[in-house]
Amino acid sequence: MAETGTAAPATGGEHGLRRGLGFRDLVVYGLLFIAPMAPVGVFGTLDATSHGAVALVYLVATVAMAFTAFSYAQMVRVAPQAGSVFAYARVGLGKEAGFVAGWMAMLDYVLIPAVAYLFCGVAMNALVPEVSRWVWSVLAVVVTTLLNLWGVRAAARVGFVVLVLEVVVLVVFVGAALVVLARDGAERGWLSPLSGDGTQGAFALSAVLGAVSVAVLSYLGFDAIATFAEEVTGGSARIARALLFCLALAGVLFVAQTYLVALLEPVSSARLAAEPGRQGSAFYDTVDASVGTWLHDLVAVSKAVGAAFAALAGQAAAARLLFAMGRDRRLPRVLARTHAGVPRVALLCAAAVTLAAAVWAARRDDGMDQLVSVVAIGALTAFTLLHASVIGWFAVRRRGGPVIWWRHVLVPVAGAAITVAVIAEASSTARTAGAAWLAAGVVVLVIQERRGAALPPMAG
Repeated sequence: MAETGTAAPATGGEHGLRRGLGFRDLVVYGLLFIAPMAPVGVFGTLDATSHGAVALVYLVATVAMAFTAFSYAQMVRVAPQAGSVFAYARVGLGKEAGFVAGWMAMLDYVLIPAVAYLFCGVAMNALVPEVSRWVWSVLAVVVTTLLNLWGVRAAARVGFVVLVLEVVVLVVFVGAALVVLARDGAERGWLSPLSGDGTQGAFALSAVLGAVSVAVLSYLGFDAIATFAEEVTGGSARIARALLFCLALAGVLFVAQTYLVALLEPVSSARLAAEPGRQGSAFYDTVDASVGTWLHDLVAVSKAVGAAFAALAGQAAAARLLFAMGRDRRLPRVLARTHAGVPRVALLCAAAVTLAAAVWAARRDDGMDQLVSVVAIGALTAFTLLHASVIGWFAVRRRGGPVIWWRHVLVPVAGAAITVAVIAEASSTARTAGAAWLAAGVVVLVIQERRGAALPPMAG
């Protein structure tokens, strides 16, 4: 079959997915994966790194990720398939590049849920210390896997309820923060979240950009919306709108909450930088000191439940990627089997891997750092190939009509430059792990190509 990439695989039957998702469902999955209060865990680190300009960091990060969202919106119309970046790189750059993109994306889609399950376990263990965090992680895996096996539509409904509760907690926090600010005033200057608190010298753009390389991790997961392309009603245009809307909404939520917390933060960015041990709990400590323990506990519970359902969305996205690569015979064909429109084999495989990773990490003191250090590399490498796919399809192969240079070349080049720069800022451990995973993928690809060449051509 020719690789035009413009037709979605047929749905239904043994290897078909069932359409039933609407625009709201897509946004729910995207926001669940991102988590409305994602900055909670990294606020202290970003505040210290950016010299207090943490709201500006998220503003810049949102603009930076908009380039990636725009490239996704273009390619989902070209290849509206469950494989997302695997399908886009395949049609834009060739089947080998498609495999590499899918292989690297697996690091993101499989390990992010493991990080979320671990975060859920840590948060619940803090509230109920009698139960080990790995037990909570296992419980979260079981519950979310059962929901995903129930079906994407049912999981979306439950996810919507959880998302509403998360947003309610966020609204409560915003309201409480505004009350405290109106009553007691701000601990820092009103513009300091955008310009820095001045305790580490004058405003430094390099410090902000360094923090952006960490902040973009908060957005990883919005692209999972594209993996549901074969299960959405209304066509690929709805996927494109959901991608852009989800990123914009997340950006507004992130900037707003970090702006308010920075105003309430009694500890200077210089002190946070000098005492790294305070950074992880900086958000909670600020809420506890300025509003009260009740909001601290409410936010903690919200983050625990939200993390589990972020993993639900991530697990579903990982299953769709495995399903698409299995259907294309880039992974075992059994992964492409569906039951009542649900890719159960792929789901169970994704659940098994994330369970093993989450339990392993939960039983280690450095487990969270080990997982987080490699998650971003897979996603950012896949994003880079996504941008290259836009150029390959529209500007090089000229398969999308007349070339619009700003849309088909300038935007993806800028997007690729951003993702490559963030990769360069990653830790040496993360880059080494990413390189090792890429090398393993190349080995698998070479073996597949040799086996394919040795086989007689398929009839038809």
